[in-house]
Amino acid sequence: MRPITQSRKLSGVRYDVRGPILQEAQRLERDGHEILKLNIGNPEPFGFEAPAEIVDELRRVLPTAQGYSDSRGIPAARQAVAQFYEDEGVTAVTEDDVFIGNGVSEMISLVLQALVDSGDEILVPSPDYPLWTAQVTLSGGHAVHYPCDESNGWMPDLEAIERLVTDRTKGIVLINPNNPTGAVYSPELVRGFAALAERHGLVLMADEIYEQILYDGAVHEHAALHVSDTLCLTFSGLSKAQRIAGYRAGWVAVSGDRDRARDFLEGLTLLANMRMCANVPAQYAIPIALGAESGGSSIAELCAPGGRLREQRDAAHGLLTQIPGVECTLPGGAMYLFPRLDPDRYPIADDQAFVIDLLRATHVLVTNGRGFNLPTPDHLRFVTLPAVPVLTEAIGRIGEYLTSVRED
Repeated sequence: MRPITQSRKLSGVRYDVRGPILQEAQRLERDGHEILKLNIGNPEPFGFEAPAEIVDELRRVLPTAQGYSDSRGIPAARQAVAQFYEDEGVTAVTEDDVFIGNGVSEMISLVLQALVDSGDEILVPSPDYPLWTAQVTLSGGHAVHYPCDESNGWMPDLEAIERLVTDRTKGIVLINPNNPTGAVYSPELVRGFAALAERHGLVLMADEIYEQILYDGAVHEHAALHVSDTLCLTFSGLSKAQRIAGYRAGWVAVSGDRDRARDFLEGLTLLANMRMCANVPAQYAIPIALGAESGGSSIAELCAPGGRLREQRDAAHGLLTQIPGVECTLPGGAMYLFPRLDPDRYPIADDQAFVIDLLRATHVLVTNGRGFNLPTPDHLRFVTLPAVPVLTEAIGRIGEYLTSVRED
């Protein structure tokens, strides 16, 4: 009989964060091995608890949150998001400009399906959060990667980006703070992205899910502050800052020139209607998390000196950079490190195969750099969520493994 095959739409689509490397880790676990997991930004398994007031609110509303909501989200959640951006200086965002989703991931998918035609180009950073490239491809478009300069703290070059714009370019993605590098972009650079988008009539898609996870006095700048003559779509949510990744509570907020984007917004509304609505109980977490009464929800103390996220970042960075031939830019935000392995000492041809070999030898799970659409096989991504003793053990094992394969 004819085999049942996957859709041709999946050709070229990859998501290595949950791909073959994770599958090998799961096989090893089934065989009885304990795996130290430094591969995915999921706070809960590492002892980061949701704020009590959010959990209490979900308990309270659960009996009355059993039906569908408005496809864009419950009014209270959309009002809270709109008020949040108003308080941040992004004016004229109303609840009608907010779509609530099952995390940012769902909203990325819906936006790109509504926006991208076959052959359209979307400018995406390299390295990137790989869902962006995957969803552009799945939507029939072409992800054109603009490089971020590691020697300059992983900052993009706006002039180089502008040279990539063609008559097929429809949008540009700005991930700030960046995943996987942790780079936090200056207000001047964010304004430059907005100006570039306006010059060329591009949709500016600002992925700001890590906006509250900042270190060393870094300041996050909302891209929407600087967009008026084109469309800005701001993506954020509660998964990271509120430590409730499993609740799936995210959103996209629309600002800028909505009149010019009327047809696109009708398409986005159609797709939102087709999926009925986002997870209704989790939507009730949004007003609590964004409200002034939510004093316990702030993540700032975890990122401050002495805070757990800050201490883990510093410890992991120090341990990694002590390994001969390993360099790593200290991130200003997010919860990742993206170290480079000197290709002269560690000549890696296939970084996925290298990470699988590393996993089998050390039982430490990390992600390969090319899984984030980096063109070279010389980087790894580490999550800094585990406690310092776990990070110390994991990086110690990695250091021993690198010594065994190093070419001096």
